[in-house]
Amino acid sequence: MVAISATFPVSLLANDAYRFRHGTFDITVLSDGEMIVPGNFIALDAPAEQLRDALSSSEMPVSPVRLRTNIPLIRHGNDLMLVDVGAGEKYQPTEGRLLGALRANGVDPASITKVVLTHAHPDHLWGLLDPGQRLHFPNATYYVGASESNFWLAPDVATRLPRDFRSVVAETQKNLKSIQERTRFVKSGDDIVRGMRVIGTPGHTPGHFSLELEGGDGLIITADAVSHEVISFKYPTWHNGFDFDSETAIGTRKALLDRTSKDKTKLLVYHLPYPGTGYSEATAGTFRFIPLT
Repeated sequence: MVAISATFPVSLLANDAYRFRHGTFDITVLSDGEMIVPGNFIALDAPAEQLRDALSSSEMPVSPVRLRTNIPLIRHGNDLMLVDVGAGEKYQPTEGRLLGALRANGVDPASITKVVLTHAHPDHLWGLLDPGQRLHFPNATYYVGASESNFWLAPDVATRLPRDFRSVVAETQKNLKSIQERTRFVKSGDDIVRGMRVIGTPGHTPGHFSLELEGGDGLIITADAVSHEVISFKYPTWHNGFDFDSETAIGTRKALLDRTSKDKTKLLVYHLPYPGTGYSEATAGTFRFIPLT
């Protein structure tokens, strides 16, 4: 899997973290840092000139691209939940900021009651364990897609991945196995809590899912169903090198953007410029992202 060392300064966005209320949910968007990737990897088949234009119209640098990692901390009743846990300090040096952001906001990791894992890529999963292989969130129940877990824990999973991705298998399996006794497997349509529902958004990985939260016109926490503020919206049919099944991912992306544009559903996107909140708007046969802040 693509991993590029970099020394870009990263703001923890902690003391001034973005907060909002949606329905019965109080949401704080924290940051695990940012992931550094080549611009052409997230648009493998893009014409070079169009790709340059798309990247230059983004808030992020043209090359390499700095994909933010926006992690929702959600309070609902007696529950304090995280949606994904970042990469820890195991993937890229620009990631692994989540624990510091939690503490800066007065949150003890032991107080997290639920961790929802949208999929098992390193930048969403590898923040589970400390260097001593102990859980950072020891009191949480973990919600994992059943099909996602089955895929990554299959003995032959490495043979089903592109060669560049095979190096992540051992660490991914170790993390998933570490929570097996605390895992609840979910599928599309299941509720995490009242008003928070799993929606299947496969393609990026076989069991990738997003979350839909009730309230107003709705909120969808997309995870990686979309991943770039220009490319995913203006050119949703371009192939992303991180997608396991490109054609399924493209279909998922187009359907999600079409639905949320028509319904004016709020989005919270993992890899967009912080805090990743906004709307999809249909325009001239394609889409554009309208930031909320």
